Amino acid sequence: MIEMSISKELMKILACPKCKSNVKEKGMFIVCSRCALAYPILDGNVPDMLIDDAWELKKAEKAMFKHGLKL
Repeated sequence: MIEMSISKELMKILACPKCKSNVKEKGMFIVCSRCALAYPILDGNVPDMLIDDAWELKKAEKAMFKHGLKL
């Protein structure tokens, strides 16, 4: 399995595209607690920050913050 990790520099500038709140990395996702959305991280370090591609936080929690998505 590819290790999922976004650089600290990128995490400092990322924000939720829907509400502009701060986000945190959790497993294979970047999570916005305010919107309850989880944005998948693809191929180890490419965040998919499209609102239409985001998972509901409950779905990501149920999947234990793992997915099988690829670029």
